Amino acid sequence: MARTTPVKKALRSLTWLLIIVAGLAGLNGYAALFAGGSWVPKLALDLEGGRQIILTPLVSNGAANPTTEELNQAVSIIRQRIDASGVSEAEINTQGSSNVVVSIPGKSDQATIDRIKSSAKLEFRAVLVSAAAATSAVGGATPTPSPSASETPLPSTPSTKPTDGSDEAYVTPALQKQFTDFTCDKVEAAKTNIAPADKPLITCEVKEKGRQQFKYILGPVEVAGDTITDATSGQNSNSQGISTGVWAVNIVFNAKGSEAFGKVTTRLNTLTGVRNQFAIVLDGRIISAPRTNTVITNGKPQITGSFTQASSKALADQLKFGALPIGFTVQSDDSISATLGASQLQSGLLAGLIGLVLVVLYSLLQYRTLGLVTVASLVVAATITFLIVDLLSWRQGYRLSLAGVAGLIVAIGITADSFIVYFERIRDELRDGRALESAVEAGWKRAVRTIIASDTVNFLAAAILFILAVGNVKGFALTLGLTTLVDLVVVALFTHPILQLISRRKYFSEGHRFSGLDPRALGAVYRGRATFRVPTAVAAGKGAGASKEAQKRQTIAERKAAELEATKPGNKQSAASAKRPSTSNSSAANSTTNTDGKDS
Repeated sequence: MARTTPVKKALRSLTWLLIIVAGLAGLNGYAALFAGGSWVPKLALDLEGGRQIILTPLVSNGAANPTTEELNQAVSIIRQRIDASGVSEAEINTQGSSNVVVSIPGKSDQATIDRIKSSAKLEFRAVLVSAAAATSAVGGATPTPSPSASETPLPSTPSTKPTDGSDEAYVTPALQKQFTDFTCDKVEAAKTNIAPADKPLITCEVKEKGRQQFKYILGPVEVAGDTITDATSGQNSNSQGISTGVWAVNIVFNAKGSEAFGKVTTRLNTLTGVRNQFAIVLDGRIISAPRTNTVITNGKPQITGSFTQASSKALADQLKFGALPIGFTVQSDDSISATLGASQLQSGLLAGLIGLVLVVLYSLLQYRTLGLVTVASLVVAATITFLIVDLLSWRQGYRLSLAGVAGLIVAIGITADSFIVYFERIRDELRDGRALESAVEAGWKRAVRTIIASDTVNFLAAAILFILAVGNVKGFALTLGLTTLVDLVVVALFTHPILQLISRRKYFSEGHRFSGLDPRALGAVYRGRATFRVPTAVAAGKGAGASKEAQKRQTIAERKAAELEATKPGNKQSAASAKRPSTSNSSAANSTTNTDGKDS
């Protein structure tokens, strides 16, 4: 099999880069045209403005105001819910001694608002009584399976002391009357989301369009939501493992929750009628009241119903991050203007542009025409970064803040540094007497290790900052880590292949003085035994500079070899003078030219 040439490798790398860019551009185009995306990344609160919601805690009659610890815990849980699908650059803080202020960038939908204010207090209660609701005034977003259509007769006399959560002795005459008079439009006023856990509860299921709504009397809480360790959403599968297309929420209990849930399903499995059902209550409303067809002892139940992908994920996120320690009601919901605005964004972009211009000027002055490779690489890196940020904005809810812009500006220096390392390695190889094509390959092998090590350190720093930080700092860490990865891709798939191709061009391979790869301008050329020669066309001043450059670049082994050569018998050169490479044409021991000016 024929060996792959550098040119073929370069063309293959450039082809892969083109595929990557085309793929990212295609995804962004599809998102902008058909999937609700946009052609540019969304902006964060400090650059665009958004919506401010002030939440006031709900407390039972006579209860004290929430503690500072409860408020801080609520802030943490709300932040996790908002950031569950990515970095949204939201701001969540406490106000005074009781309120929580949530500032969300852009325009938020009702599902996001519901996710914020929902306490996600999940409870599992046994069903005692059910009846068709007298009104359908209450609406909801998460429908549930229908319970039995038959109404259960209400007990007319009080019972003895209840023995378990399904005992009808809980249904006293007073509770009977309350249930009879109860309508589903009274759920909010009844504050069912803060009802005592050890007493029966009258509530309604979440309203589903086109279906009769039911109200229930439920027993006390038998399994609490804080025993949930994980919750995920996905499509349900049948016994053959084939997806049914029905969205469900899968719950995993801890050991305590698994034991309690196993005892409840064991008891309910022996009962009939509505008492065979158990209600899954979220924030005082029933989201599902399924029948118990089997005993579940593994602690992994599944909530099914007419969920959508969005509603199942929202519920799973709420259950996964835990219930708020207190319930909240919305005190105010207002639009807010950008805290920094377009002028600050323009200032940030101007700073980035100035930095970019300085990098380009330095590259052109230092590397002449070779600096154009730096410019082209920066353009490619900027294109890929823009496409990825726009894609994250569509898929993960990422919003670009001023801190994120700062991360992109810092990336200019990181990217340019990689090119400088590579170019200097190539020039080192040229100083050692290699031809340009060979210098490009040898320089790449030496440079790529340094580039990977440097970018690895940058990426680890960004990853740690992303994990530990919150808010805008998280956005800075994301853009910094992203651009670090892009730098590796661009250097490997663009910069190195381009140099492989241009090294075969006469302009560069013959070392034109404006190419940036002129061997005569790079210093002495290595000849072996720590001896260097000066190119014949180099002036005396450049020759002295080249001698110093060559001396600096000598290794310890080369210096020792020069000293050993100088101390041999018959060698006229002193040991002191042997410590530096000779460039004098008058020295008999080190003369490298003959009388006609040609190399000897």
